[in-house]
Amino acid sequence: METLRDILDAAARGVFPPADGRTTVVPQHSARDAGVLAFTAHSVVFTDEDPEWVHETLRAAGCDELAATMNARFLTALLDRTGRVTDTIDALLVGPPLPGPAPLPLTEITDPAHPRAARAHTHRDDVRMWAADGGVVVLGRGVAGRLEVAVEVDEALRHRGLGRLLVTAARHLAAEPVWAQVSPGNARSTRAFQAAGYRPVGSEALLLRPPKINRTSTGDQRKMPVCPSE
Repeated sequence: METLRDILDAAARGVFPPADGRTTVVPQHSARDAGVLAFTAHSVVFTDEDPEWVHETLRAAGCDELAATMNARFLTALLDRTGRVTDTIDALLVGPPLPGPAPLPLTEITDPAHPRAARAHTHRDDVRMWAADGGVVVLGRGVAGRLEVAVEVDEALRHRGLGRLLVTAARHLAAEPVWAQVSPGNARSTRAFQAAGYRPVGSEALLLRPPKINRTSTGDQRKMPVCPSE
């Protein structure tokens, strides 16, 4: 049986599921990540829920089958059934690794108390971070063990091309394809990734486990922050 990682590895090579209007259901790669991938005329739902329930719920959504997996009715039903939460539907992009040094000086961050580290470890394993003058680039293993990138740029240095340099640097730091999740409404990030050679392959709705509740000695309950998909 084809796994989620098999599907992603093929997509990184430009080989996609058949554009047949169908939905493939595969098991989750880990307990952390469930969700939906939509390629051209083919969707992949990665969940440990009953595949028959998935297909029945898609039929009940009552919309174009090509769009059913990203329909709000289906996603809400899946969230309710799994008890998970989600932030947004992201565009999914991928860039192949690049040889040679990064296009700007980088210093690896090894401090586990760095504020970006806690956020990164919420969604990724084997996280590594590098600082540039005015920005940070993060690499870590996310959905199905794929290598994912996230960047931050200081507010004062935005609109100067630093974001593009950072996401380009990620491709130089990697020995395999680098994946990125970008909100379609974030046109600035979308342009930066595309200018850095990342190509769109589909869309993704990542379903997250609910944030943990921190119970204080006085009985107060506060939700721990959850980093959105990036």
